[in-house]
Amino acid sequence: MTNTSDIRREPFDLHAPPRHARMRTVDERFVRSRLATIFQLAVDVERWPELLPHYRYVRFRERTSDDGGVVEMSANRPFGPLNWPTSWVSQMSVQRKAVRGGDEPRVRFRHIEGITTGMDVEWSFHPDKGGTKVRIVHAWNGPPWPMVGGMAAANVIGPVFVHGIASRTLEGLAKIAEQEPI
Repeated sequence: MTNTSDIRREPFDLHAPPRHARMRTVDERFVRSRLATIFQLAVDVERWPELLPHYRYVRFRERTSDDGGVVEMSANRPFGPLNWPTSWVSQMSVQRKAVRGGDEPRVRFRHIEGITTGMDVEWSFHPDKGGTKVRIVHAWNGPPWPMVGGMAAANVIGPVFVHGIASRTLEGLAKIAEQEPI
């Protein structure tokens, strides 16, 4: 008898974020750790709430054979002593090896529920002397609000919320990865 929790669907075919979108945020950091270490921390999203104080919860609704799936996430965006709770649901895909002429490992997300529905996210990892360059790109045309959706995405949601959470996530995971000797 097969346990339904052991059944995994085929991975999602998620593409790189578009180069041109109304909102595009980029968070980058050189992490003094092996690529495998920081990559595994990025892939293991269910552990983020125990590792990162701004994450409220992360849970899989469905899993795929590449360790991705459909994942519910919630994080706080701090504003001084106050926290603004955010939440979204994404498809997640994990590319562990080079598959297209030199591609580096990647973790991709496509937001499918929440205010950021339609947002594309990519974590990329490039080995470099003494560590790994990690880059997170978020690209999105904004919510479907007539006349103001794109402006809200470019001027508030992207720089204040997306960057505010992504930069903390990258910094927190990097600090953990850097505790392991290279």
